[in-house]
Amino acid sequence: MATRLDLYRIFCEVAKCRSFSKAARELYMTQPAVSQAVMNLEEELGIRLFTRTAKGVVLTNDGQLLFEHVNSAINLIHVGENKLLESRNLKVGEMKIGVGDTISKYFMLPYLETFRNRFPNIKLKIVNRTTTELCALLKSGEVDIAVCNFPVKDTVLETIECRQIHDIFVCGEKYRSLCSGPISLEEVSRFPMILLERKSNSRMYVERYLASKGIKVTPEIELGSHDLLLEFARFNFGIACVVEEFSGEYLSTSKLFKLDLTDEIPPRSIGFCYLKSVSLSPAAQKLVEVVMS
Repeated sequence: MATRLDLYRIFCEVAKCRSFSKAARELYMTQPAVSQAVMNLEEELGIRLFTRTAKGVVLTNDGQLLFEHVNSAINLIHVGENKLLESRNLKVGEMKIGVGDTISKYFMLPYLETFRNRFPNIKLKIVNRTTTELCALLKSGEVDIAVCNFPVKDTVLETIECRQIHDIFVCGEKYRSLCSGPISLEEVSRFPMILLERKSNSRMYVERYLASKGIKVTPEIELGSHDLLLEFARFNFGIACVVEEFSGEYLSTSKLFKLDLTDEIPPRSIGFCYLKSVSLSPAAQKLVEVVMS
């Protein structure tokens, strides 16, 4: 098994580098030794893993399928090795945190600063992705813990709720008359809509709620960040759906105006996600304590 694991490590490095010579340098091995290891693995499995080209090597279909699983397994092994280091009273180690741009800016940054000041020897690696992408990174072992938009429904993930947030509709001066009294979601949907891109958890949550009321929304503008939603609404491109807790400066200075809905969108949460099958590292446990205290 140990021999096979060494072959898999070499195979993954070649797949990442797309070159035997580059992989050899990364592994501190000779190129012939790397080539022989890949040949041995191909013989043991009875499949061809790479196609040789003038520029290097590319994975075959079988090789790509194997790489997706083996790379995840090796990443999880690295997680275990790193956790052994971190267990030494948090004197050394690395923590890989997955978090979205908006949650980073409006929620996590002060907590990350507190954690870094308390545990300066723990190296923080921050990975910015959408909630869906972060869940995939958790399952492949590429991040230790993630801060996500809830709800997250995945049987292999554990969740810890940190804070409730509220989705609201806002507008600029052009549409300010809509704020003169209560307005229904159906009425709001008739105006130009500005929403996050379709793959975001926040967008899907709002759309599901609207659909439950029989309202289908086709936005005129789809954007990749919360800050852009605020700016496009401020410049009167339409009605934007934003998170109230992350829009305070715009609302308090009357750059934007909140619509008074007759049917408020139910609150949701943001919080931590991690693998049920893998216990949190000491560093990740401390981060949760910092945020929850």
